[in-house]
Parts: sequence; C-alpha cells; structure tokens
Amino acid sequence: MTHDVGGAPVAVDLTTPDLRTLAALQEAFLASVDEVDPQARVAACGRWRVRHLVVHLARIHHWAAGQARRRPETPLGRGPFDLHALYATQAAELRATLETLDPDAPAWTLDDSGVVRFWHRRQVHETLVHLWDLRTAGGLPLDVPAALWADTVDEVVHVMHPRQVRLGRSVASPVRVGLVATDAARTWTVHAADDAPTAPVAEVTGPAASLALLLWGRTTADDPHLAVAGDRTAVRATLGGSLTP
Repeated sequence: MTHDVGGAPVAVDLTTPDLRTLAALQEAFLASVDEVDPQARVAACGRWRVRHLVVHLARIHHWAAGQARRRPETPLGRGPFDLHALYATQAAELRATLETLDPDAPAWTLDDSGVVRFWHRRQVHETLVHLWDLRTAGGLPLDVPAALWADTVDEVVHVMHPRQVRLGRSVASPVRVGLVATDAARTWTVHAADDAPTAPVAEVTGPAASLALLLWGRTTADDPHLAVAGDRTAVRATLGGSLTP
C-alpha cells in the first residue's frame, strides 16, 4: 500500500476482498480525508458534500461491526464530527471486530450466507467505491488492481442486485445483458427474470473499474471506456436502475 504525495496516485496493491485489503483501503480513505475539501461536492451522491460521505462510511463501518456481532449498533449521534477522528475510530472498530470473530461464526448478513466472512467482502467494496467517490471529489487519481474491481462487479451481479430485486427495490430485467472485463479475464450476466431468454441481447465490454462504476451508478453506458454491442436500449433499462442500495 502506498500513499500519495501532493496528489499523486494512491496505489492499492492488494487484489482480494480480505481484511488486509480492507485495512489498506481504509488507510487510503483516511489519508484522503485530509487532502480533500470537506465542502467539495460528491458528484455521484446527489447533494452530498465530502463531509457527508465521510460520516456515511464511518456510520456504515459502525453498523457493519454490529451486524457481524449480531447486535444493534449504538447510534453515533448527529455531530458535528471531527472527520478524521470519526473515520479513524469507526474503521478501527470494524477491523478489530472482524479480526476477532471467526469468519465462519454466525452473523446478520444481507444474503443467506449468515456468517461473518460476508462482511469482509462487503466492507471492502463499500470502502472501495466510496474511496473512489472521495478522491474523485478532490480531483485525485486512484490506482486499484483490476482483480479487485472485478470482484466489485461480481458482488453486484450475484449479491447486491438480486437482493434489490428480492426487496422490491429493483425489477429483474426481462432480458439478459453480458459484461466483459477486458483487463481481468472475467465475464458475467446481469441478474434477470427467471424466464428471460438465455442468450444476452447486449454486451458491455471494458475495464473492470469502469464496469464496477457503471453498476454502482458512478458512470453510464456512454462512458468512453466502455463499448456496447447489441441492444443499447436494453443496456440502459437493465443497468440504469437501482442495482445497489
């Protein structure tokens, strides 16, 4: 893990969604909190400023630690907060919780796995996406291995989007759309209705990071890093909804 100096890229050299990767991403996020104006707008998060983003991720870490322990979290209050101290404290709480618990111990989860290990992966990708938000808000680059972004895609396709459909927050597409990560040698088919035709009607190809940001609503299918083959209308309809919370 290397930190940036004067706006140089943050390089995260870990590629798997484990606790080492979580720690590296949290470290990068905390360092970036001190570099980015807390009043800067976060383009992908509505009316949020950076200060809202930092508080949000701190709250999510605190909540996830409670979910892993199967205990409701103690509310952190409304603030105002010292952003650096707040994030450092909640990031440390989450790491300590996940390091202490057996990965196969029972936990409250967002899928049917029901074990602590779920939160290792979930919080890696929560932190990664919001690290991208934070550094983008500050006009700063981020260098993360394609393999990690590819796992972000995989989590949306197999966990987050099916959950959104199950909860009625999103509708399963009547057709299938394929995804191809050119830099990670991985392919996926976006979750669709059970009776959707087997063959995809379209395919979106590009770097894993761009695909992940597309699924998380941080970019669109018109992104110059992405190529769409087939039915573009189906791509917009399938990927333009609430695939994630």
